[in-house]
Amino acid sequence: MYQNITTELDGQTLIITVNRPDKMNALNKYVIDELGQALDEVYQNTEIKSAIITGAGEKAFVAGADITEFGGLGKDAGSALAARGNLAVFNKIESCPKPIVAAVNGFSLGGGCELAMACHFRVASENAKFGQPEVNLGLIPGYGGTQRMTQLIGKGKAMELMMTGDMIGAQEARELGLVNHVVPAAELLTKTKEILKKIQTKAPIAISYIIACVNEAARCDTNGFEAENERFGACFTTEDMLEGTGAFLEKRKPAFKGK
Repeated sequence: MYQNITTELDGQTLIITVNRPDKMNALNKYVIDELGQALDEVYQNTEIKSAIITGAGEKAFVAGADITEFGGLGKDAGSALAARGNLAVFNKIESCPKPIVAAVNGFSLGGGCELAMACHFRVASENAKFGQPEVNLGLIPGYGGTQRMTQLIGKGKAMELMMTGDMIGAQEARELGLVNHVVPAAELLTKTKEILKKIQTKAPIAISYIIACVNEAARCDTNGFEAENERFGACFTTEDMLEGTGAFLEKRKPAFKGK
């Protein structure tokens, strides 16, 4: 079905792998298209409760965009390229009501770092490297990097990393809050799946509301508190809330159905 990515349903988690290891898994228009299709499957398939995005091979998660596609682009075409990617992939990941986690296995640079940052959180292998080196090409990040990196690590450090184009290692990324966990490469997918399996035991509607509320907080949405109040109230209309509170009172594990 796909030429540039692979997908595998592992239990209730769809593992999406960018599969261009000979090109360091660089993003091009074909990868963007296929990632968009795979994300549509995550949205629409009720058997899928979560997703992992990772890269093929041991060297790279995604080492950036395919620079060969930039030749001859003017202002409007450049803006359109960024807008298309954001609509098809990056914003779709961030807004997904099901958790999507990046399992970062190596270089995560430029568009690759932006792909990881669009995910709800990140788990990194010890050899992972992060950076936004677009300034070296006379460019800036175009897939939300200036916004999401600032949200995740703060203005000062985001300014420094993007203006110098420097890379940071996995441990520094964790210290800055860019990644949640750092593990040996051999344990990367195991750790990521472990976290998602725990999340899958929780109420799916509540999980989707948490994603929406936290995204609003990250955007400094002035209506964030009101939206939280509304969603809190909406939880009381769900079967999951009745099941969760009932299970708590009966001292048993809840069996949520996403209703």
